[in-house]
Amino acid sequence: MKIAMAQMAMTDRLEDNFYKSLRMINLAKDSDLIFFPEIQFSPFFPLRPNRQAARYLMDRTHPFIGKMQEKAQEHQMYISPNFYMHDGHNYDTSLLIDPNGEIVGESHMVHIADFPHFYEKEYYTPAPDGFKVFDTPFGKIGIVICFDRHFPESVRSCALRGAQLILIPTANLKEEPMALFEAEIRTQAYQNGVFIAMCNRVGREEDVIFAGESLVAHPNGRIMIKADDREALATVELDLSEATKRQKEVPFLKLRRPQEYEL
Repeated sequence: MKIAMAQMAMTDRLEDNFYKSLRMINLAKDSDLIFFPEIQFSPFFPLRPNRQAARYLMDRTHPFIGKMQEKAQEHQMYISPNFYMHDGHNYDTSLLIDPNGEIVGESHMVHIADFPHFYEKEYYTPAPDGFKVFDTPFGKIGIVICFDRHFPESVRSCALRGAQLILIPTANLKEEPMALFEAEIRTQAYQNGVFIAMCNRVGREEDVIFAGESLVAHPNGRIMIKADDREALATVELDLSEATKRQKEVPFLKLRRPQEYEL
């Protein structure tokens, strides 16, 4: 399968971010799947506490989501947007839309950050239902949202549910240790025998700059593609059966002894 990562800069105008997302989808029309950075339709409002962020909230029936469903059907591709979602509570949410334009998957962030530039506890509710894995004709796809990836249980949970590819929409800053973050992704891909694709924001927002460097790691830990710090549509061909093969060759998952991990 061919996947595309829409590495984008956002503004404070939701419509601008939406139309940029549509342009990225049109550019990726030959791909089988496209996904986006964290909260792609809005500025990164969790940079500061005590903000009125309700205007950024959407639900599944929002016209932006409806248009993405139309685009998925038009281009016969999977689309995974990430946005600030209201469904009884407020969540950091990714959807998976299939080539029929149907929403076949929904994942919320599980671990909620709470430190400078990431005051997310003021805005997001933790997922009530953990990590999800979704069946596609290409293989099983999991979604791990931004901060969740720093907890090894997240990728491991998806791998134990059969995931061969894990999508990570994120918002990483230039001031953060990007080399360490890359090593973290490579290590988790290797230890779980899965492809991991991470798509980041770029550009300046207030006093921070988003780092870009969206990437895909192979189940053997090798980086297959890596973007720079500019807007880009990064694409790569994946054979998800290589994840299954890798898990058989290096069977970390089968060799686990979870009875020894209880505290």
